[in-house]
Amino acid sequence: MIYTLTLNPAVDYIVRISDFELGRLHRSESDLKYPGGKGINVSWVLNRLGQDNVAFGFLGGFTGRFIEDSLAAEDIRADFVPIDGDTRLNIKLKTFEETEINGQSPQISAAHMEALKQKLELLQEGDILVLAGSIPETVSSGTYHDIVHTLTAKGIRCCVDTNGDALHEALRAQPFFIKPNHHELAELYNVPIVSLEQAAFYGKKLQTDYDVSHVLVSMASRGALYIHEEQVVHIESPHGKLVNSVGAGDSTVAGFLAKYEKTNDPQKAAIYAVAAGSASAFSEGFCTKADVDHYSSIMHSERINI
Repeated sequence: MIYTLTLNPAVDYIVRISDFELGRLHRSESDLKYPGGKGINVSWVLNRLGQDNVAFGFLGGFTGRFIEDSLAAEDIRADFVPIDGDTRLNIKLKTFEETEINGQSPQISAAHMEALKQKLELLQEGDILVLAGSIPETVSSGTYHDIVHTLTAKGIRCCVDTNGDALHEALRAQPFFIKPNHHELAELYNVPIVSLEQAAFYGKKLQTDYDVSHVLVSMASRGALYIHEEQVVHIESPHGKLVNSVGAGDSTVAGFLAKYEKTNDPQKAAIYAVAAGSASAFSEGFCTKADVDHYSSIMHSERINI
């Protein structure tokens, strides 16, 4: 079974105003609300790809109820720890340029963390846990490390998609799979990464330094580099028009895990991952299984020697 963990979910409130000016009253031309959070996005796409999964995390207040109702409407199983405060509300103002205002994270207490720990203790050997997204201010940046360290010892495969201190800490626990983009990889090693060759070198170095089984470095329109054992493979993105990049990285994670669970073939899973990320980037919402299947059937990959 695949589980996802979103410690810091949010409702994304997207407002469109074409002639926005500070200090004026405006009426939105359109507005949309979506359940947000990287782990939740992974659950959403896994569900679309036909892969059963359960979403973990913290939810509270009217925003939390909105997320729970949205997941239930898509038949996505959820088992969140209830909290006292409201789940974050993130505002994305789309006008002549885009402005984002991310809400403050709610308070996560020691009792909330203990309730989550009890849920995670029920996972069994061979299960997969995806730890994705930011960590709330009231939670230790070492939380991902502690979870990965504990669960890996029980034979549970942990996948991490985050950045900054949380990523650096989690890597020390040797996760099963990570998906940094080339900017996050550059930040990790404090170097500029522009070319595929540079990304391949530091992606391989990351795998070796931290003994990570599967590393997928996303490179936006240039596809991704998949690093496993001694191989480094460049997977080219399919051609298409960028419509919405939000959730593309989460779709990539979901694509890898969905295909890996079905085939146990990591290279096929990596190609499917890039297909899923691209299909979401070419769509207003998340990818469909039909689009991902189509793109994965026409994509190319080649081995890189470093």
